[in-house]
Amino acid sequence: MEKHRGFPGRLPGTDFQFTIRRGHKEGATLLTERIRHPDRRPPDKRADAGFMKALWEQFGDAPFVRGNLDAGRLSWLLGREVIAAEDPFDPASYDAMLQINVAVMRVTFPEITGG
Repeated sequence: MEKHRGFPGRLPGTDFQFTIRRGHKEGATLLTERIRHPDRRPPDKRADAGFMKALWEQFGDAPFVRGNLDAGRLSWLLGREVIAAEDPFDPASYDAMLQINVAVMRVTFPEITGG
């Protein structure tokens, strides 16, 4: 499992986790697309925005390996702001390649790139 050095471990001042310390021996937690309802709590929305900002600052529009990024946090963005960068895509692999969908990210999180 690749560890992304310099990537924040969590949203500062909160318990919202962005990375994991070590992988599971039986494989990575399955990534699944989660629906973000408009009435989500403000702290959850801030965690999504903080994680997206960290992804953008670390990887930009280049493909990146899932590695030690938290499956739960990735799943809130998967299929919209973060997409598979390979075909076939294995959602249960630490080696899965992902990429930021810049067009969608700019609409959802305009504050990250200035719109």
